[in-house]
Amino acid sequence: MIAKEVINALKTLATEDRRKTNEWFFKTNKGQYGYGDIFLGVRVPDVRNVAKRFSQTITLDELTDLIKSPIHEVRLCALIILVNKYKNEEPDRIYEYYLKYLNSVNNWDLVDTSAPHIVGDYLYKNPEKSDILLEFSCSENLWVRRISIVSTFAFIKNNEFNKTVEIAKLLLNDDHDLIHKAVGWMLREIYKRDEFLIKRFLRQNYAQIPRTTLRYAIERMDKEERLLFLKGNFDVSN
Repeated sequence: MIAKEVINALKTLATEDRRKTNEWFFKTNKGQYGYGDIFLGVRVPDVRNVAKRFSQTITLDELTDLIKSPIHEVRLCALIILVNKYKNEEPDRIYEYYLKYLNSVNNWDLVDTSAPHIVGDYLYKNPEKSDILLEFSCSENLWVRRISIVSTFAFIKNNEFNKTVEIAKLLLNDDHDLIHKAVGWMLREIYKRDEFLIKRFLRQNYAQIPRTTLRYAIERMDKEERLLFLKGNFDVSN
């Protein structure tokens, strides 16, 4: 069974030092966002290499054993395989499969590795279905909310910014730091392409913008302008 081959391949690449590092990095202590997640201790480049080896041969039915795994790197490998399949097989089928197992996409790296390439790309190409991102932004599930904003990266890469700005505004009052970072990241990506749009957004929504979001969004500004925005020294009506 190919799923077992994938797991065995990952296990041979695991180290105890990497496992401890991953557990610390992904906040697995009680009360933290990654509590309960299990790590083998495999480096991401190694996970990607394993995924590449099996992407063409594993079926979606077999992939289900991986995507439902309690082990973080196994789920990551499954999602990378899914991204590879999305590029080369039936996008509609892969998108629906992803939504079916959305609960398995339950850490920020899993979201960021997969959501823009599957959800984002699919909805950019099928804009009549993109309102699902608005639903995701209101989810009680932290990771689904992160999917809502990170998926819009696909729109940004195609110079369409309205969906990102719409979702970002809905998430400004979110109470989780991982959402603040994701929103700031996407605003920064727009800034690379349209400085005026993001400066206007920051001025008009300044009172609501979390400090972390603001810092991420203004990283590409020069020092003097960053200080201006950090202090809020501008006319918010512009």
